[in-house]
Amino acid sequence: MGKNNTRFLIQFAVLAIVLSAAIMVKEATSIPVCNIDTNDLEKCRPAVTGNNPPHPGPDCCAVARAANLQCLCPYKPYLSTVGIDPSRVRPLLANCGLNSPSCF
Repeated sequence: MGKNNTRFLIQFAVLAIVLSAAIMVKEATSIPVCNIDTNDLEKCRPAVTGNNPPHPGPDCCAVARAANLQCLCPYKPYLSTVGIDPSRVRPLLANCGLNSPSCF
């Protein structure tokens, strides 16, 4: 495995642990990842989970507008580990009036 792959895997592991812990702990300290405070992810959870998710609300769209979406691209294959259905991201962004990065 190359040096870049190992570095990416370590970065992903840290991100997955941080996001999982923040979601599971009710009053976790918010940690910014790609300009998203981890506690704010809950504002979008309904719109990215389940078979027939509702449209995102204004609070979720505010989180999406503040996010560095391109920064999330390397983590797309792993979003499901924190309860996010990657196929729901593009519709969420479209419903918020945002363009999706090419990775979504």
